[in-house]
Amino acid sequence: MATTRIMPLHTGKGRTESQAVSDIIDYVANPQKTDNGRLVTGFACDSRVADAEFLLAKREYISTTGRVRGADDVLAYHVRQSFVPGEITPEEANRLGVEFAKRFTKGNHAFVVCTHIDKSHIHNHIIWNAVNVNCDRKFRNFWGSTRAVRRLNDTICVENGYSIVEDPKPHGKSYNKWLGDQAKPSHREQLRVMIDQALEQKPADFDGLLKLLAEMGCEVSRRGQARMAAIILLK
Repeated sequence: MATTRIMPLHTGKGRTESQAVSDIIDYVANPQKTDNGRLVTGFACDSRVADAEFLLAKREYISTTGRVRGADDVLAYHVRQSFVPGEITPEEANRLGVEFAKRFTKGNHAFVVCTHIDKSHIHNHIIWNAVNVNCDRKFRNFWGSTRAVRRLNDTICVENGYSIVEDPKPHGKSYNKWLGDQAKPSHREQLRVMIDQALEQKPADFDGLLKLLAEMGCEVSRRGQARMAAIILLK
């Protein structure tokens, strides 16, 4: 099993936070790469609207802690996980991706695992929210994290009887270069626009934001003990 380093996701030049998160989620969850979405798994979030939930968690984090960062703020983290061709099934690869993400984040961060099968080698893209599920802390990348990622992957690989790939070579198109080619805005894109419009009205708090989204035609419901919300765009 091979992995790249942890890749922090920033807004990037000329993009809003919503666009940055939407772009990466749309890329990794591409139906053409994930068997029409069958190989996409979400934890502590709805994988279909994970980008919107990630951003709502950040708003709640700011509301709760009062901590605001500038353009260098990290929105999410990305790890790529590869497997030896012909050695693992897509379903098993997805399961190991979920296992890695849960163990690495200690189950404290929402994440999506997207298994790509469009290449000769099966590989996962794992994206986790920088803000934790309680919206009161953030994941901080640390010195030696690349080694920690590789060590955990090797451990999981050995535990499950799979090979360890040495010296992986990066390849493929960078996710931030993928813009999609759809005739109409995706479901995520519509949600992103609605969230942007609601934020432009400067709601006083998280509840105010949810109220504005509901007025715009979204179904909003809270779940769990953490102050999180699921948002569905009603058609």
